[in-house]
Amino acid sequence: MEPKPEQSPHHAYPDHWEADVVLRDGGTARIRPITTDDAERLVSFYEQVSDESKYYRFFAPYPRLSDRDVHRFTHHDYVDRVGLAVTIGGEFIGTVRYDRIDDRGRPASAPADEAEVAFLVQDAHQGRGVASALLEHIAAVARERGIRRFAAEVLPANNKMIKVFRDAGYTQRRSFEDGSVHLTLDLEPTEESLAVQRGREQRAEARSVQRLLAPGSVAVIGAGRTPGGVGRTVLRNLLAAGYTGHAYAVNRAFDEGLATLDGVPAHRSLGEIDEQVDLAVIAVPAHQVPEAVADCGEHGVQGLVVVSAGYAERGADGRELQRELVRQARSYGMRIIGPNAFGIINTAENVRLNASLAPESPARGRIGLFTQSGAIGIALLSGLHRRGAGLSSFISAGNRADVSGNDFLQYSFEDPDTDVALLYLESLGNPRKFTRLARRTAAVKPVVVVKGARHSGTNPPGHAVPVSRIPDATVSALMRQAGVIRVDTVTEMVDAGILLAGQPLPSGPRVAILGNSESLGLLTYDACLAEGLRPRPPIDLTTAASPQDFRDALAEALADATCDAVIVTAIPWVGEDGEAETGDGQVLAAALHTAVAGGSAKPVAVVHVEIGGLAEALAAASSTAAPRQRPATARTAPPEAPTDRTASTDREAATDRRAPTDGTTDTGRTTASAPAAPHPPAAPAAPEATPPAPEDRPRPGRIPAYPAAERAVRALAEAVKYAQWRRQAAVPGKVPELLDETIDEAGAAALIEAHLAAAPDPRGRQLGHDEARELLGRYGIDVRPTLPAPAPDPDAAVAAAARLGYPVALKTTAPHLRHRADLGGVRLDLTDEDALRRAYGDLTDLLGKPAELLPVVQAMAPRGVDTVVRASIDAAAGAVLSFGLAGAPSELLGDTAHRLVPVTDRDAAELIRSIRAAPVLFGWRGAAPVDTAALEELLLRLSRLVDDHPEVVSVALEPVVVAPQGLTALGAAVRLAPPPARNDLGPRRLPSY
Repeated sequence: MEPKPEQSPHHAYPDHWEADVVLRDGGTARIRPITTDDAERLVSFYEQVSDESKYYRFFAPYPRLSDRDVHRFTHHDYVDRVGLAVTIGGEFIGTVRYDRIDDRGRPASAPADEAEVAFLVQDAHQGRGVASALLEHIAAVARERGIRRFAAEVLPANNKMIKVFRDAGYTQRRSFEDGSVHLTLDLEPTEESLAVQRGREQRAEARSVQRLLAPGSVAVIGAGRTPGGVGRTVLRNLLAAGYTGHAYAVNRAFDEGLATLDGVPAHRSLGEIDEQVDLAVIAVPAHQVPEAVADCGEHGVQGLVVVSAGYAERGADGRELQRELVRQARSYGMRIIGPNAFGIINTAENVRLNASLAPESPARGRIGLFTQSGAIGIALLSGLHRRGAGLSSFISAGNRADVSGNDFLQYSFEDPDTDVALLYLESLGNPRKFTRLARRTAAVKPVVVVKGARHSGTNPPGHAVPVSRIPDATVSALMRQAGVIRVDTVTEMVDAGILLAGQPLPSGPRVAILGNSESLGLLTYDACLAEGLRPRPPIDLTTAASPQDFRDALAEALADATCDAVIVTAIPWVGEDGEAETGDGQVLAAALHTAVAGGSAKPVAVVHVEIGGLAEALAAASSTAAPRQRPATARTAPPEAPTDRTASTDREAATDRRAPTDGTTDTGRTTASAPAAPHPPAAPAAPEATPPAPEDRPRPGRIPAYPAAERAVRALAEAVKYAQWRRQAAVPGKVPELLDETIDEAGAAALIEAHLAAAPDPRGRQLGHDEARELLGRYGIDVRPTLPAPAPDPDAAVAAAARLGYPVALKTTAPHLRHRADLGGVRLDLTDEDALRRAYGDLTDLLGKPAELLPVVQAMAPRGVDTVVRASIDAAAGAVLSFGLAGAPSELLGDTAHRLVPVTDRDAAELIRSIRAAPVLFGWRGAAPVDTAALEELLLRLSRLVDDHPEVVSVALEPVVVAPQGLTALGAAVRLAPPPARNDLGPRRLPSY
């Protein structure tokens, strides 16, 4: 049990410093502040440290701690003296402490901003990344307490500790003084330190999933003596899949004389098993799970799959049971899949693990699948099996109390056996992290996502994660910005997955269509146009076409440089006797495979009607598939202005066994012998981690078959859009440096601080018009001034117009009429006093008294297109920038585009071009094109403002009139508030829901 902390006389116990972390080898540990109750733990820990490590820590032989030492190392004020410990099973495995010092190295208090830091890690746990994790957390604590630098004295022979400091990525200085190395680290995070941190996070979390999917031994706890039941079913499936490791059946109810069950050793507890068990599948009633978890933790189990139900899906009491389950498992260094999980599968030949309720293990393939629903998992496994597609790995996480879709992305990113990652998600525990990981993974392999529970505004039962309030359309836009292929149904997920896993990416949207049915060809042609593709006129081979005719036509289309993909349509053909041939799909499949093998690398899909055996034959591997070609990484042109075209819409519809001996990475995955990925990286991966490099060599290919033209075209369209994203991501966007010269970041910060200090409501305040103008002006965003006209007659309006100069606009600012020109609350182009007085009278006669209308006068802006630019902060997703045209039609149609902040020049250009009404900005129906360059600059400036100042939680510029030359922001609304807590910054930590 963790100690109950004693309150410090100087500062309360900082429980927000507690964190669960994943270490380098994939195990977990807990980091927490050291308290006065830790004296015995500290002494026990020190006794297990080698004399050499003690010497490195104290620069002299130091066999034991004195009572004075123990008191000093366990009594902290959590401000000037802080100690953190890493624990597993409640016992210390590593410690770190800092003491604030002055410029002469003497003990000090604030405002001194330097501290001396020292580490000690138990020898048995060195090399697991304990010191690196401690450095991240103690640095975050120090920054919180106003410390900006760490000083450390290290013996020259202590290479491990020197490496920890050197590799952290902080700015540092080093000198050699009095026989020791003196290191000074600036604790301000840098690009390099953040990249190092995220790289370590990626490797550790990927390794933690790899340990679950490739165990050397598995125990099924709760396997019953009689056939049936969940535990016995999992054991049967494990053995039927041909699991290559050691399997055990464990049940405390077994008779003492029972030696085996289903041919594997049977035991009443894990303590009876002679070897260490790597993975335990727990299938006992919920009230017995804590005992089983404790048994696993005490005997060194590395991970758990909890299929037992009765947790958060049952309500508040179940949620607390679930939290306690996670706390208990992590205290022993174990990760959990579940509870209420369907199980996991790994089809690798040297593993063959089916620790799930799926009766049949899927064929080996190149698709990784993660699902938060057992029922959806069953449907996806069945759908992929029917289509002849195999899997590399499968995780059905149930309530996903621990291992989540983010962990699966970390694993998929570097797994050489996975070419495509499919995820069915019902909740996003950390959307910011998800988009970051998805962007990095999508740069090297496709990520296809179906998001359930899109419109309910709540999480499904059992998913105890924060609820995001942003609309689902915004979530979809943000996913696509990250390169995620977002589809609406599991059928569409399977359709896209089999195409992406078996075919190369298209180099463009040009599609050749050929087949023996003119009608089916026309349906395919229409579907291509509807999805924004560029189809060529269908080639009709006539119903008399033979498989050889299909082969020749496909070979010709693949050799044609004017097409980027081919769709083959097929119906039963007419045989020599004049009757339709309804079978022998294998003959046609062989002909198509032959054509693909000899052609260039272009995707091919088949739409067929009632041709028996064709889909199965096409899904079979072809040993003569063409080698994969690396896509070009040349700089791409900026986005083109959209044309008047049909837009696509949303539619419903730790062992070494895992790696061969011929080459592994530090996570135990194959490198030298890894099969080639179908989509080699076109975009550079994030600097923090690099996946294993694929080999450019032939690999068996599968041609996807679809029963309807619309499904094949939709899957191909997703591949086209993803390929375009990959090409653009190869040359990342940037923020123009010219913005720096016109931005007063410090001035804006001072204004924000003053406004929040004066706010009567601690939750923040809405700025007035002039206050908003002043703040936005610090970032070069000019808002046209308005003057109020509050008097009961038009005299005040006339005076305001005289100050501004004619022509002017008169408009109401009452909340129920704001931005509602359609209700008659705006009068434009008032060229003189008489026109203004008439307009004032019309408004008051039509809509109400001046005191209700709150009229204002504003100088007229040049004519142009009215647009709306907004930025807002979602506590879960982060800052989002939005753009659309002003007016009711755009609002009704939801025609608004979104991007995550910060946006680059490419993001800004794509943002204004991605709305359906974008042609209006580019000269639609003969109108003059507007100044989109000025609009892009405005988007960049607003993005920079909310990124630099998280206290700016909401900005609305409405309307922004974009003219052929320049633009004018006529209205601005800004809200300030204390910034919401970020769950994606700071040191690495596992979520605790």
